[in-house]
Amino acid sequence: MLNVDEFPKDTWEPSEYESLVAMGPHSLDVIPGAIYLCDRDGWLVRFNSEAVNLWGRTPALGVDGDRYCGSYRLYTTNNTPLAVDECPMASTLNAGLCARNQEVLIERPDGSRFVALMNIRTLRDRRGKIQGAINCFQDVSAHHAAAEELRRQSSDLEDFFENSAVGLHIVSGEGIILRANKAELSLLGYSANEYIGRHITEFHVDEPVIGDILNKLGSGDCLKSYPARLRAKDGTIKHVAITSNGRFEDGKFFNTRCFTVDVTRVHEAEVERQESDDRLAATYEAATIGIAEAGEDGRLLRVNDALCTMLGRSREQLLAMTFFDYTHPDSVEQDTELYARQVAGDLDNYVLRKRAMKLDGQPLYLDIHSSSVRAPDGTFRYGVRVIQDVTMAREMENRLRESERHMRNLLEALPAATYTTDAEGRITFYNRAAVELSGRTPQLGDQWCVTWKLFNTDGTYLPHDQCPMAVALKENRPIRGVEAIAERPDGTRVPFAPYPTPLHDADGNLIGAINMLVDITERKQAEDRQKNLIDELNHRVKNTLATVQSLAAQTARNAQDAKDGYTRFEARLLALSRAHDLLTKRHWGLTPLDQLAHEVLMPVFGHEPSRIEITGDEINVDTRVALNLTMTLNELAINALKYGAMSSERGTLSVRWSLQPQPRGALLTVNWREQRGPLVSTPEREGLGSRLMKRCIERDLGGSFELDFASEGVHCRFSFMVVGHKT
Repeated sequence: MLNVDEFPKDTWEPSEYESLVAMGPHSLDVIPGAIYLCDRDGWLVRFNSEAVNLWGRTPALGVDGDRYCGSYRLYTTNNTPLAVDECPMASTLNAGLCARNQEVLIERPDGSRFVALMNIRTLRDRRGKIQGAINCFQDVSAHHAAAEELRRQSSDLEDFFENSAVGLHIVSGEGIILRANKAELSLLGYSANEYIGRHITEFHVDEPVIGDILNKLGSGDCLKSYPARLRAKDGTIKHVAITSNGRFEDGKFFNTRCFTVDVTRVHEAEVERQESDDRLAATYEAATIGIAEAGEDGRLLRVNDALCTMLGRSREQLLAMTFFDYTHPDSVEQDTELYARQVAGDLDNYVLRKRAMKLDGQPLYLDIHSSSVRAPDGTFRYGVRVIQDVTMAREMENRLRESERHMRNLLEALPAATYTTDAEGRITFYNRAAVELSGRTPQLGDQWCVTWKLFNTDGTYLPHDQCPMAVALKENRPIRGVEAIAERPDGTRVPFAPYPTPLHDADGNLIGAINMLVDITERKQAEDRQKNLIDELNHRVKNTLATVQSLAAQTARNAQDAKDGYTRFEARLLALSRAHDLLTKRHWGLTPLDQLAHEVLMPVFGHEPSRIEITGDEINVDTRVALNLTMTLNELAINALKYGAMSSERGTLSVRWSLQPQPRGALLTVNWREQRGPLVSTPEREGLGSRLMKRCIERDLGGSFELDFASEGVHCRFSFMVVGHKT
């Protein structure tokens, strides 16, 4: 006999509200947040210790206790008293909706107050009837204070910009003036409408100067007291010093922020003492950086000791050459072009990093700051070149860039999702594998994890600030041996094992962390398949033993003698064995019906395809159907071989099946028809084979079975419901 597992058709499960009420009085204390529960009428029935701490009191439970809220007093965020029956919990229960992120002001018995952020959800039974509501709230006073401080700082910043004693203006990446303060407008005498919205070049006297300014800022350089000349509304020329830098967004030059200082009087005084100041020998020679004066052709007119030491040449050697002579050939053209423009007056100054060579051939990298000294009429007198040896800094920069490039290439090449964060958990880098695992492109600056959503292995939600990376940073230790589940934006989920590891600087200070997320989907699937196979094997062994026991008992009862009983029993065991072999090849999964029929029939008939037709709709059947079909087809085949159409050389056999879609599956109908064999007569009594086939089809598969011993050949028709999968 087969074992039949019976399950209750309907299992009662308590609702969310009933489950919460049934919990112990202190069960909610494990929740890291203030929470309380009300019944349908608003009477408090549960709360945790965190809620008591925030309320500053312990409310009474049940009817005639505290209703809707355990607070001492309630106010709106603008300090208006709020009645208890008008609080968010009361409104939620009355409206039957959920309340998200509502803020109220809670006063404790000691008079202290705090702003509470409330999230309330109604709890319903299985019929949708409200049984109560749950409120999770938290103290967000600090956030309110921070927002007020930000507003105050923004106001201070706006006041600083508008009322600063120094001229301020903002210019777009296209050179359009976007904003200007009172000091800027007063300096040039324009109204806001006359100045704002126009191109900055309209106010600069020297077109190359503003071109150079915009070019430098657009290249990422910062200007500090950059000299320029502006045309005032009354036609006068204002000499100004511009301090500015560029603002970039997504690598694109966005705008500039400029401080404009009126140095007209300073400029006039500077012209008068330009020559004497430039030739202050003490300052000149005491400088620790190289300083040189050069004529129009680049010939060195004066050099200080620092430059001699830097270039490994004597003063006499340098004064007999131009600065192009010690410049590396790769940098000569650029320096020559810039200096020629400076001599011609197209540039007042320029900055250049170039390669140079010492007398012994040792290479150098020099930062050149070249400016012009001109006569009052603008005639070029000489160029002043301030030179700094940045060879070591350049080498350090190259090594650092190479190290960073190598590290990024290494992380990009890793097949596992990898990302890094700073000490606060903000993402600073992620590789392509991280994008593939998370199903999204993270943003630099996102916090804690590259994933969209996280869940624990038991399916509960895992906030990002409690994920393994957050724990590793907060506790400053690597996390190992944990697993989690990442949910992509499309809803698919990926189980993974994280390996967050804090990073430290040379002094041991925490500077960030690196995390590798290893996709363990295949391992989990293998574990599930192994468990399912073991469960299936246990089930099939029990069923197989029961089937063998039944076959043995019924074969023995109906056998003519011991030999006949042994022969029949052996044939049925072999059929059962072939079915098991076929299912084992398919890992006890779905089996194509046409393959099953060939595997069962051909060994019985000795592979005579010209006399046998096997055809039907393509369908895969599960293990239960496969085993019962194997036993049924085997019984029909043995009977056909011994007594039916296949016992003669002219006999033929056709096995056909079809599928008819039904509301909850499909109806599979199989027709077995023998022809051109010996005349058939109905047996006097039903044999074991007939009973075995009926049991397989009618009892095990819940179908119908018809066996007709027609004189022209046996015709068997049986059908049953099946959940098939088209191949």
